[in-house]
Amino acid sequence: MKRILLLSDTHSHLDDVILKYAADCDEIWHAGDIGDSSVLTSLQNIKTTIAVFGNIDDHIVRKLAPENQRFTCEGMDVWMTHIGGRPGNYATPVRAQLKSNPPQIFVCGHSHICSVQFDKSFNMLYMNPGAAGKHGFHHMRTMLRFKVDCGKISDLEVIELGKRAR
Repeated sequence: MKRILLLSDTHSHLDDVILKYAADCDEIWHAGDIGDSSVLTSLQNIKTTIAVFGNIDDHIVRKLAPENQRFTCEGMDVWMTHIGGRPGNYATPVRAQLKSNPPQIFVCGHSHICSVQFDKSFNMLYMNPGAAGKHGFHHMRTMLRFKVDCGKISDLEVIELGKRAR
């Protein structure tokens, strides 16, 4: 069993609340727009961190995190990318791959909209944690926490981190 903290769109912001939740998990997944390499380094110093770069990330972050991560967690096939779209409207670069080899969990960021839903067309769980950072158009900063055990997800919760600074 692994406890996962899933976040995205930190845009160089990492505060004590995020760090508290990160310390209380087994793995951290970051779905892009990290912003500054120090954010990734701080998370990696706490727990195992799996991350992808996003569209705002510079060449330094892009050396540390690939565009896509495909991995297995507790028997579940996971694919994480930053710009993935959403059920019914997936991004063109990922649509063909989803059709030919869908994961059990598809994770993306970019939209700043927290959303978790089962996509029947690909028989997969779509997860977007929203935005944990303070930059963007979102009103509430969010991330997700859940457990993965023997091919099943449980105890899924949306963590609200407070309003985005204006």
